[in-house]
Amino acid sequence: MAGIDEDIDEVEASRAPLMSHLEELRTRLIWSLLAVAVMFVVCFVYAEWIYNVLLVPFEEAARSVRGSELDLQLIFTAPLEFFFVKLKLALFGAIVLAFPVLAYQVWAFVSPGLYKNERLAFTPFLVAAPVLFAAGLAFVYYVILPFVMNFALSQEQVGGEGPQIQLLTRVSEYLNLVTTLALAFGISFQLPVLLSLLGKVGIITSGQLIRFWKFALIGIATFAAFVTPPDPISQLFLGGAMFGLYGLSILAVKLVEPKDEAEGED
Repeated sequence: MAGIDEDIDEVEASRAPLMSHLEELRTRLIWSLLAVAVMFVVCFVYAEWIYNVLLVPFEEAARSVRGSELDLQLIFTAPLEFFFVKLKLALFGAIVLAFPVLAYQVWAFVSPGLYKNERLAFTPFLVAAPVLFAAGLAFVYYVILPFVMNFALSQEQVGGEGPQIQLLTRVSEYLNLVTTLALAFGISFQLPVLLSLLGKVGIITSGQLIRFWKFALIGIATFAAFVTPPDPISQLFLGGAMFGLYGLSILAVKLVEPKDEAEGED
């Protein structure tokens, strides 16, 4: 009977921490959903203004190609199309703006199970991840979108004696282009963080990254072709940016990898 009582006590003791973790997880999820909901309302209120800001690269490209006398016009072909575009834009903006809160909730849930030195080791990566994601968004806004839209508008036939062929973009198509590129580049810019974490825990080394750069190039080209819109311009830009980040990752892994493993590779 004593053995049975001990087994029951052990089960009860393990059940208490499990329930505590589940309650903690529920609390973190509620705060995360609340942050997204608040940001969604804010973004939906300013959805038209946000959309107009996203149109700035398109407007500058149109001004450059068409000249100032031709105004930029977008269309929607379904009665509620623009309304759903604003809903989608508000949700996308809410996730982006609430990302710091979401990251903190994940960190607050995981960090109690880490040692102090492990928390200190992972803190720089938590700071670098949103910074690199923002850098990816900025790269899309200031470099990729102007170049892609400039190229698209250069295909028009306007003002000549032949047929007039002009780009009329739907509001949903332009938002899909922006969000696809933003996610593709924002996630791709996390490559140094991911590889540095793997190097920190000793899964990969800088020597391995150098030796397998050809395989990395093939993988990057495949990834770029898969996640970007079906045009070679954005694929080349993403592939070039990721390969540059791969080179940066080699230096980052060299700095954080365990010294004995680095010396063993040499």
